[in-house]
Amino acid sequence: MPIIIKIDTVTSEYFIQFKGLAKASILGDEQELIKIKLKVLFMNFDLFPLQKMFSRKKQLKEPEKKNKKWTMGKGKKALKVLRSFKVKHLILEMDTGDIILNAKLYPVLFFMNRFNGSYAINFENRNRLALHLENRPIRIIKSIINP
Repeated sequence: MPIIIKIDTVTSEYFIQFKGLAKASILGDEQELIKIKLKVLFMNFDLFPLQKMFSRKKQLKEPEKKNKKWTMGKGKKALKVLRSFKVKHLILEMDTGDIILNAKLYPVLFFMNRFNGSYAINFENRNRLALHLENRPIRIIKSIINP
């Protein structure tokens, strides 16, 4: 069961999908800022996360927060999980708005094209990010378990 993450700023597609099981998409909404469309098997749900967050009333007494320390071991495991994802498709087009900086970045992005992805600098005020990542649960489990 592959896990797919897709981000595309031109077509406004932002989703994570567990192929054949579930799909969660982030969409814009007219009444609320964002809407999460969740498809699980044959059922569809619409969630409005910001509506719930702002409608809660503050309690008079806040519960005590436990101090959880972030350690390097947790960071290394998170990095291993991120490395287990495979980049299937990557397009980056950017314009910084500064002509001099664009000219300096042009050779850097030109040489980055030799590696995975397609990178471009333009002078037309166009920005785009298209990213398609894939992973499998077994690779995530292996990256967590293996030292």
